[in-house]
Amino acid sequence: MIDREQVHKVALLARLELTPEEEEQFTIQLGSILDYVEQLSELDVTDVLPTTRAIDVSNVTRDDELQPYADREAILNSAPEQEGEFFKVPKIMNAD
Repeated sequence: MIDREQVHKVALLARLELTPEEEEQFTIQLGSILDYVEQLSELDVTDVLPTTRAIDVSNVTRDDELQPYADREAILNSAPEQEGEFFKVPKIMNAD
């Protein structure tokens, strides 16, 4: 069971300012949540595979295939700056 002092400590660690009424309310609510988790821990799940979702979900993606662009010069000419055959971009990292 969680007590009001623990709720107060967690609120301080999370930098939350709770009124005494909110501390009391959260103590009751968190106590209910912990009771429910305790009930769940009593279930026999030895034959249940671990999962992150209740149903299987997968993304449908296409394979990445390298395809040269036919009009490379048009792309390079539309860049704000270029250096030879490449885009020129601002330096974002120091050599340090």
